Amino acid sequence: MNPSLQELVLSFSDPGFKAKLKNLRSEMLEAARLAGPESEQNRTVVGILRDVAARGDPAVAEYTQKFDGVALEPSQFRIAPDELSHAHDSLDRSLVASLRKAIANVRAYQEKIFIGRRSEFSQGTGIRYVPIRRAGVCVPGAAAPLPSTVIMTVVPAQVAGVQEIAVVSPPRHRAAPEGGARGSESALGTIHPVILAVCHELGIREVYRIGGVQAVGALAFGTQSIVRVDKIVGPGNQWVQSAKKNVAGDYVGIDSIAGPSEVLVLANDQANPAWVAADMLSQAEHGTDSSAIVVTDSPPLARAILKELSRQLESLPRAAEAVQSLQRFSRIIVVGSMEEAIELANEFAAEHLEVQCGTESRRIAEGIINAGAVFIGPCTPVAVGDYWAGPSHTLPTGSRARFSSALTSNDFVKSISLIEYTPEQLTAAADDIIRLAETEGLDAHARSVQFRRQQ
Repeated sequence: MNPSLQELVLSFSDPGFKAKLKNLRSEMLEAARLAGPESEQNRTVVGILRDVAARGDPAVAEYTQKFDGVALEPSQFRIAPDELSHAHDSLDRSLVASLRKAIANVRAYQEKIFIGRRSEFSQGTGIRYVPIRRAGVCVPGAAAPLPSTVIMTVVPAQVAGVQEIAVVSPPRHRAAPEGGARGSESALGTIHPVILAVCHELGIREVYRIGGVQAVGALAFGTQSIVRVDKIVGPGNQWVQSAKKNVAGDYVGIDSIAGPSEVLVLANDQANPAWVAADMLSQAEHGTDSSAIVVTDSPPLARAILKELSRQLESLPRAAEAVQSLQRFSRIIVVGSMEEAIELANEFAAEHLEVQCGTESRRIAEGIINAGAVFIGPCTPVAVGDYWAGPSHTLPTGSRARFSSALTSNDFVKSISLIEYTPEQLTAAADDIIRLAETEGLDAHARSVQFRRQQ
């Protein structure tokens, strides 16, 4: 047993259990919250956004060189069409096949839940759904490429009917020079080829090698070379999320504020401890701010999961980093009953919630009211949702699932209320409308109805 993991288990029978649990929740929420409006970080974000709004492309180029170490002319922001097609042509054909299947699954699910074709109009009132005109997608530029993020954000927008989609991603990838005219461009910091390939596969031709706060500013305000968008979606670090928060509402819509990734597993004595441990470790590899919480009513299962974590860590390439991640925000919490477990899960309102309770999984899942996505049964790890099943993996974190939802095709449409009264309908309602308007002291409102009644 790895001694550094012993502190992961919290049991309701331990002294100070409630205090320890409260402290864990507070630390997790603090890590998930963005810096306050008066913080130095937020002032920096606001300063960059204002500069991009004022100067446009020169400001974006300046911050790209400062933060990403890549010197770009504005004419180099946008990825050339031949670079997109070259990336797609160079992709392994088996990977292309897998990507196409994933895209088809996501598209089928997003079409199934889409409300935009359900416009109604009857008896004088109705509603019409229309897609937003233009969307911006942020794709992180970390060491690992995230083509799944492109699929999970772009496909819902396409299903909704968004005509213009712009993808931004930091120029963190350094391609090997190829010689000739292409060589000079390839030597620039660029976007990982697999991300470019997925954009090409999806028919996205507007892709920019910019990221961070400056990219959010370019999408929100527009620059000399980048047309402003109506909504910005996609994950990113705290700087990106802070930038999204600062432009939301006044300049653009956004999907949600996303923080460190998290999973909560509800497990009873029917759960496979090896599978639960594997799911905890899959979450731990996201970084030290991520969390993997297990809530169970079975003390023997808790001990078995702890043993499995220790065993699986022995063969994990980045075991030291995983242990550090587990120690910070990951716990195996033992409670007195599954009813208590459900209550605690709803309090945590996790991004990903797995229910590994064997034959009881569906029943227990029905008690969940706060979660970004619920993964029901032992054969449904988070990875199924991250890559394959259809629902977007762009989910609320940091307990924001109490009031926010997963990104869907419905987030890319807006509704317009429709009202059309006949003379008969207006006459029938006139006295009541006039009475309400006069009660509020809005005589002109009342007269606008009275004049029509007198005709």
